[in-house]
Parts: sequence; C-alpha cells; structure tokens
Amino acid sequence: MGSSHDHSHSRNKKTLLIAFLIITSYMVVEAVGGYLTNSLALLADAGHMLSDSISLGVGYLAFSIGEKAADQMKTYGYKRFEILAAVFNGVTLVLISLYIFYEAYHRFSDPPEIATSGMLAIAVIGLLVNILVAWILMRGGDTKENLNLRAAFLHVLSDLLGSVGAITAALLIIFFGWAWADPLASVVVAILVLISGWRVTKEAVHVLMEGTPKNVDLEQVAQTIEALPAVKSIHDLHVWSITSGKNAMSGHVVVKEHISFKDSQQVLRDIEHALLELKIGHVTVQLENEDHPHDDSIRCQGQEEAEAAGHHHH
Repeated sequence: MGSSHDHSHSRNKKTLLIAFLIITSYMVVEAVGGYLTNSLALLADAGHMLSDSISLGVGYLAFSIGEKAADQMKTYGYKRFEILAAVFNGVTLVLISLYIFYEAYHRFSDPPEIATSGMLAIAVIGLLVNILVAWILMRGGDTKENLNLRAAFLHVLSDLLGSVGAITAALLIIFFGWAWADPLASVVVAILVLISGWRVTKEAVHVLMEGTPKNVDLEQVAQTIEALPAVKSIHDLHVWSITSGKNAMSGHVVVKEHISFKDSQQVLRDIEHALLELKIGHVTVQLENEDHPHDDSIRCQGQEEAEAAGHHHH
C-alpha cells in the first residue's frame, strides 16, 4: 500500500507542477487582456486563474513539504501541510468571489466601453487552456481521493465555466450591444468560485478537526473488528485522516478469555488486515481483557496504567 501511495504521490506532484506552469503563464495573459479590453468577465476569470495558480503552486509545495521525514517534533511528518494548503485555497476563493461581486455591482449601474473582439479571442484561448489543464489533472493525478488535487481540479473546472461565461458575454455584446452581459458573466463566475471555495474549506476543516473520513463508516469498522473470532467488543474507537488518502484508527479491543500472547499477535494482524479493506492503513490497537477498566472518565488514566504495566501496544 505504501508503494502505491508513493507512486500516486509523485504522479500527483508532477501533474500539479505541469498544470501550475500552464495556468500561471496564461493567467498573466488574461489579466493584461482583461485590463486592456476593459472586461470584468476576463478580469474575474484572471482573478480566478490567479487563485488556480496559487492553488496549484501551494499544492505542489504541500506535496514537496509533505515528503519531509517525520521527526521527534512532528511524528506524523509534514503530511498535514497539504490540508492547510486546501484551507488556504478555499478561503482565497471565497475572498476573490466577494471582490468580483463588489466590482460587478458597480458595473451594472455604469457599464464601461469594452473591446469585445479582443475579449472574445482571449476568452476562447482561456477556454482551451483550461480544457488542457483539466485533462492533464484528470489523466495524471488522483482527483477523487486526494483533497489537495481535487481542490486544484475544482478551481480549473469552475475556471473553464468562467471562460465560457466570458465568451458568451463577448458574443452578446458584439451581436446585441448588451453591455450588462459582461458584469453578469462575472457574477456567474463569482458564484462558481464561491461554491467550490466553500466546499474545499469545509472538507479541509473537517480533516483538521479529526473528523471521521468520508470514505469510512465508523459502525462498519466496529462491526468488522467485533466479527473476528477472538474479539468480544471494541470501545474508545477513533478514525481520522492524517492527510488525503491516509486514514488512521485507534481503539481498545476487548479479547475473549484465555488468549495467549501468540494469539494476541494474530488478533492484531487480523484487525490490521480487515481494516486495510476499509481504507484504514495506520492502526493502533490496545488489547484488553474483560476485567480491564474502560470507564470513559478514567480512560486516559487507564491507558497510562496499561502502558506502565507493559500492556501490549501496537
């Protein structure tokens, strides 16, 4: 499992770097183009592309920093930086969307003159660039399981829709002279930016709050462990994510009487094997017999005593 995670990690990292270079290059073109043509839809899209660029850059940095080895101060290593990057991304998106709303409000009441043919050309190229980057991210990276990569992918998808909005606005202004189409397109972009920003932030905060991972059913975990022949029950069960795709579990497992040390080793192996099927790779289990105290109020004290008494800790 470790090697497949490492393989997808390096693929994700390389994919992010390629996407970052393409998006950043075009973001500069779109920002200059939006400024010269006086189009808020283009500027909104460039602002969104800036957040894409930051998202991809910070994402790449997160993967690089996440590779640093664990040490005595950070026993899980730097994997959580990836989740902090996702929070930063989400908040950036929300702030950019609010700024676009503010700008669009002023433009509705006083629409400026727009160089529409230039706006159309830049928007079309922007659409093609976004399609290319979305394809690169889908082909090369794990956009399903990895929160950081999914954040970047969502950025690019909503950006792609932003380019469609800018193209539509340019065509409406060219054929019908509807100047309000430009701020309207920027509002549509802002709504998309806001939704994706909110979602990413919410998911990342859930990970930081040690919430149960979305792809894990806590009840199923308990039932799977309790279904093992030597196990009587489980309590103090916790499942959380260290980072995207790396789930951890800890718990106190009460075993049936007359389980020898050798048998207890087998019980631990059985638990690890069963949980691997449920996408949990990092397992810490404390084995107890029935007369071990497991009242919640003395849970920590009981755990410390157990460790002091040389209870098996895996």
